[in-house]
Amino acid sequence: MLPETLKDWASLIAVLLSLGAIVHSWLTSRVKVNSEHLKAVDQKLIELDRRIQAAESELSHLPAKDDVLELKLALAELRGTVGRLDESLSGVSRTVHRVEDYLMKESSR
Repeated sequence: MLPETLKDWASLIAVLLSLGAIVHSWLTSRVKVNSEHLKAVDQKLIELDRRIQAAESELSHLPAKDDVLELKLALAELRGTVGRLDESLSGVSRTVHRVEDYLMKESSR
């Protein structure tokens, strides 16, 4: 009876070892797939990090909101100054035309 019991136990252990090997193989194959997937995700993350750094580098050279506001105010001030100069120059132009007309009339006499 001892050899029969030993034979039953041996077959049970063999089945358990086979099942263990199958489970181990299945888990190991999933680890490889997951590992490859993680490598791909890491590469994408590195690429996105580089792109973000490039964008931040370009954005750091752009003017801030306050800088744009200062430029708008300076431009408005320049428009006012140019408008006043235009008015002054038109007055000077009228005066020059009058003087020219006067000189032309005087020279024709």
